[in-house]
Amino acid sequence: MTVTPEIITDRLILKPLRSEDAGQIQRVFPRWEIVRYLVASVPWPYPEGAAQHYVDNVALAASKEGTGWFWTLRRKEDAQTLIGVICLMMLPDNNRGFWLVPEWQGQGYMSEACEAVTEFWFESLDQPVLRAPKAVANTRSKNISSRSGMRLVGVDKRQYVAGELDSELWEITRDEWRKWKNASV
Repeated sequence: MTVTPEIITDRLILKPLRSEDAGQIQRVFPRWEIVRYLVASVPWPYPEGAAQHYVDNVALAASKEGTGWFWTLRRKEDAQTLIGVICLMMLPDNNRGFWLVPEWQGQGYMSEACEAVTEFWFESLDQPVLRAPKAVANTRSKNISSRSGMRLVGVDKRQYVAGELDSELWEITRDEWRKWKNASV
């Protein structure tokens, strides 16, 4: 079983998720701009204690089972403040998920985090393919996938917090990712 490591990027510290992070998540997460394009199993309106339940009973349980890896995103300039979460999961057609507080969106932080955890997925976990579903309306998330070498491989409808929406499935293989990574250096 591979434990979730701390990952340092140019501007971020990706710290393995801990039970103590739930308080910060509970404060910054329950915002429509964050949750609307997440899976429908996310409760909305977000109840008190939901973050603690998710961290302890979903995320950390998956980590212990070796089926999930979860990180908090923190800027190096303010390592005490959580600005988002990113995860990798051994789920069919849903291997990577993330959210970022709106104040920090559009500055390349999530692209930086995605590149780091995708490298972990392929190089440390030795997975052959990474797949991520996205609501068609979630243009920022789709742009991250497109800019990082992923390609659209499927279209369907899925249930999100905002309801049933058109959805796309994005994919990149380990070989495609390595070629993209070498080309972007």
